Amino acid sequence: MDTKPYLIFEQNGFLCGIEACYVREIFFLPELTAIAEAPQDIVGAIDLRGEILPVMDLNLRFGYAWQEYAVTDSTIVIEWQESKVGIIVNQVREVKELSEDAITSQLSYGRDNSETSHHFVAGFARCEADIIMLLNLDRLIRYSPEKSEKSWPVSPSNAGNEETAGESDTESLQWQINAKLLGKNPQFLSNRHVFRPQATPEEKAIFHSRTNNLRLRDERENDAAINMSLAVFVLNGEYFGIPLDVVREFTDINQVTPVPCTPDRIVGNMNLRGEILTLIDIRSVLNMSLNMLETANYLSKAIVVEVADLVAGIVVDEILDIIYLNVSEMAAVPAALHSANREYLRGTAIYGEKMMAILNLQKLLTKGGVVVDEEV
Repeated sequence: MDTKPYLIFEQNGFLCGIEACYVREIFFLPELTAIAEAPQDIVGAIDLRGEILPVMDLNLRFGYAWQEYAVTDSTIVIEWQESKVGIIVNQVREVKELSEDAITSQLSYGRDNSETSHHFVAGFARCEADIIMLLNLDRLIRYSPEKSEKSWPVSPSNAGNEETAGESDTESLQWQINAKLLGKNPQFLSNRHVFRPQATPEEKAIFHSRTNNLRLRDERENDAAINMSLAVFVLNGEYFGIPLDVVREFTDINQVTPVPCTPDRIVGNMNLRGEILTLIDIRSVLNMSLNMLETANYLSKAIVVEVADLVAGIVVDEILDIIYLNVSEMAAVPAALHSANREYLRGTAIYGEKMMAILNLQKLLTKGGVVVDEEV
């Protein structure tokens, strides 16, 4: 059965998905610089290590009313053919493998679909109890409704003048309705190019700091060496991060079959869409308790990783986030940490108000006694 990995994120109460192969970076929303004469959904740009990256507001792109941004919002950098753009989303959820038979290309609403060629939704996917909207990146990035953008009002005084767009232009009418909604918030229309006018001084400082970090350019040849994407998860209340390039997907743990005569770190096997996946608990390698009674979410989530020729599921209590970390923000491993653990850590970094340990997963799996030698 053919499957593809999709990055799943939440926006305005909807679950959306885009093919993970087109995702280049993920980071928390920084401060944006306004661009004159840009399309209405392009709300600004950032300096991404010397490259000017336009940033799209998905709410405006879909024709919904503008909403104030939050420090918890994220930016997903998408590269489609020769175009690269950032999109603002409320929360990045997970990477999920979706099979073709779980995807419906379109829904029938019992209406004439001849005017829907501009829609941004390529299909719908069933994923357990959720329905995920899969986005058409070509339409999302390239489609430009000229009449709609020309009819956008520049002030609340003409927000209700639908005659300027023509009654037969349904897309233009949608933008006019959106304009009426925005007319209830005159500050947005009058300060459209001011990023977060309602932000507190503390929030403005956070946005500005993120912008400065993204602006940093690597003077060395390998830019990727100082920048990394991390999956953040929880074990026994402690935060850990692993490089996203070894993560194949996140998955719920279903029925587990125990494997006899194996160390306690081998939890068992589970069926992952026809593939037998070995589940591993790395707590013992990190000198952490394996008492499942201490954790209510034990055996609920796993991160499927692929390191060299090894594919395994790392049992975690909770998957928190996908973040973009500059190595300049990473600190050395504390000297007080047990020497057996230091070997498997690349460093530490601040996540929220807690310290996050960044794992050297390859060394942990290959040298930490996690891989079982079946010939012994």
